[in-house]
This record gives sequence, C-alpha cells and structure tokens, in this order.
Amino acid sequence: QLQLVESGGGSVQPGGSLRLSCVVSGSIFYIYTVTWYRQAPGNQRELVASITGGGIPNYADFVRGRFTISRDNFKNTVYLQMNSLKPEDTAIYFCQMARGWGRGTQVTVSL
Repeated sequence: QLQLVESGGGSVQPGGSLRLSCVVSGSIFYIYTVTWYRQAPGNQRELVASITGGGIPNYADFVRGRFTISRDNFKNTVYLQMNSLKPEDTAIYFCQMARGWGRGTQVTVSL
C-alpha cells in the first residue's frame, strides 16, 4: 500500500530555516508529481509547492524565492527547503502523491 511519511518539522524563530522530508513507499515513485500542502488551525489547506516526476517545480506565490522543492528518486524522497521563515508559515505540512497523503509534520515559526 502507498505510504508517505513526513519529517523535519519543528520550532524556529522568524528568519530561520527548516528542511522537510517526505519518504514514499509502496508505489513507483519516479512517475508521479509530489505536492506539499499546509494547513493552519481554522484555515483551508493550501498548496505550497509541487514537483513533477521529471523534476519540474512549481510554487505558490507566497513562498516563491524562499522555499525550494527537490526530489531524489533513488531515495524515494521529496524535500522542501524552507528559508526566511515567517510566522504566517506556521502550519502542519503534508506531502501528497497520487491518492496518498502523509500524516503531516508541524512547523511553528514564533515571534
């Protein structure tokens, strides 16, 4: 069965950095687009960034220039490097591929 497991979340001050990882198992990873979403309490889930099987990225406007998505197909892993973090980046971050979702990793950016 398809499984996705996120890691790398934590607490950081504004301006800090975190790198999230999403490890995928149970599917042919390299074929599919992988997408990072986030959801804060009381808010809708929103798209953060995605990367195609061929390595083509796209980003939400509010993270462009600060976040970088990448993938390592040999490790079945997608990364989200988050720099210049802001308090409004605080959310649970989920990775998604095909019909599979991870359980999320908490990112907290506090003043």
